[in-house]
Amino acid sequence: MLNAPIHELLPHAGDMIFLDRVTVLESERIVAASTVRSDWLLCQQGALPAWAAIELMAQTVAAFAGGHARLAGEPVKLGFLLGTRRFTTNTDIIPAGTELTIEARCSLQDEGGMGVFECRLTADAILIEARLNVFSPRDPDAYLQDAIEESET
Repeated sequence: MLNAPIHELLPHAGDMIFLDRVTVLESERIVAASTVRSDWLLCQQGALPAWAAIELMAQTVAAFAGGHARLAGEPVKLGFLLGTRRFTTNTDIIPAGTELTIEARCSLQDEGGMGVFECRLTADAILIEARLNVFSPRDPDAYLQDAIEESET
């Protein structure tokens, strides 16, 4: 999976992919790498706001799920970021050109698709950490259809 193009591990497409590659994929841990580009949708005035690190962390978690799905011979599927806790940062911005390392460690994953990941984004003097709560339903299309039908009633 480390040699797979990143777009094959993510349910994202085009300009919404912010990761460059996966460097480590283990049973409970993933490490991804990325270089901040000023043309990213989330960049403001040539820099990525620190809060946007949550998206890079979420994509790293998605790559974890996608990599493990591919290893099991299953398709990559959609997942949902439910929330973030314990977000800490020592910076307000991440300048374009900064090379990032994003690590996510699975601390909980149940049979129903709920998961908790301890995430860390680092670069030179930058440290951003957060705990992400995620959900990956067995059948994302059916889950979304049920949610739509429920909201219409």
